[in-house]
Amino acid sequence: MTTETQESEALSLLNASAVRERAHEMLTLGLEGKLDHFAVDLSKLAEAARRTLAATRAAYPDLQIPFHARWRHFEAGGVDRWAMLAGARRFSDVHGMGRAAFDLAILSVLLDAGAGPEWKFHEGVTGETFSRSEGLAIASLLMFSGGTFSGSPLDPFRADAGELFRIDPDEVREGLQAGPDNPIVGLKERADLLRRLGEAVSLRPDLFGTKDEPRPGGLFDLLYDEGQSAPVPAPRILELLLDGLGPIWPGREEIDGVGLGDTWRHTKIERTNKTNGLIPLHKLSQWMAYSLVEPLVWAGVEVSDLDGLTGLAEYRNGGLFLDTGVLSLRNPQEALGNHDISSELVVEWRALTVALLDKLADWIRADLGVSADQLPLACVLEGGSWSAGRQIAFEKRPGGEPPLTIISDATVF
Repeated sequence: MTTETQESEALSLLNASAVRERAHEMLTLGLEGKLDHFAVDLSKLAEAARRTLAATRAAYPDLQIPFHARWRHFEAGGVDRWAMLAGARRFSDVHGMGRAAFDLAILSVLLDAGAGPEWKFHEGVTGETFSRSEGLAIASLLMFSGGTFSGSPLDPFRADAGELFRIDPDEVREGLQAGPDNPIVGLKERADLLRRLGEAVSLRPDLFGTKDEPRPGGLFDLLYDEGQSAPVPAPRILELLLDGLGPIWPGREEIDGVGLGDTWRHTKIERTNKTNGLIPLHKLSQWMAYSLVEPLVWAGVEVSDLDGLTGLAEYRNGGLFLDTGVLSLRNPQEALGNHDISSELVVEWRALTVALLDKLADWIRADLGVSADQLPLACVLEGGSWSAGRQIAFEKRPGGEPPLTIISDATVF
């Protein structure tokens, strides 16, 4: 086998098409009753769609739904914090704005893994207290605007590779207001992830280089230039992220030395090459890709094929399908245990979630009488499935905990 063939096998999993293909393969196995952990009942999809539509209409009664992206969390409580900060910053040109927005979105998404039920963040300016994704978003925004990740005191709105590489867990702890009385899951892992981000960015000046120090936001320049001659396909954003940031994911699957990121093993996914038994999901990377669309649009770049990305394999979307009965455990006792992120049960749940989100989107579009162009999957997620999953979780369990307990390393969910 040639080196080129080996690389192509790895690269065949580092894209959204592979996520969708193998997720739907898992759904087919579920519908045929061939999975060990989950049964699938598509007749219950009507209830999942009803809940999603109700959440959508409550949040966006005019159905003018924005994309599912990190920017929504920066607007928690009805305050558009990024717009206020960016307006005060008065970037000198579109590149300055784009690089800063990319820096912020990339590092903030990486800090967005589950914080746990006890952690809270108090925002002094508004006097409000936030938890979970909203709290992590606001905390990361304030760290960013305060210059935590910048190597230039006169330019705080940046995340330089060197500063990320040197980040200390105590800085992250302070920025997240974490401590014995406000515990957060995976504090050290979050700091380690930021350090690996800095290292990865510094090693790829072809993707992240600028006239100054390399920074995650350097990717904006590359995509902006590509967008001057043709629309930028959304899957292209993901592929660049998977290429450039692959080394940041710890202890994951590899093929011939190529890291596969958020890719896991499942015995029912069969191939005759080195991708046998592997199923990619790329949740945080796709969340990141969705979050980089808007800064490009703000800069006048057209982004196409948004539905080329997939739904996100995370516990709010997955919880929606479990809590409405679309999915059910073959052995109900498994709901009582703690499950490692690499277990086949969790891999099944996440893959089924991706495929079922496609089915849910089709159902909702049919109900509303709109096309995929009029209601992209990103809007179904935002409207949407994520909010409905959170709402039903709070109805069913104290603190809105997910229906399954996952042992997380703060780098997946």
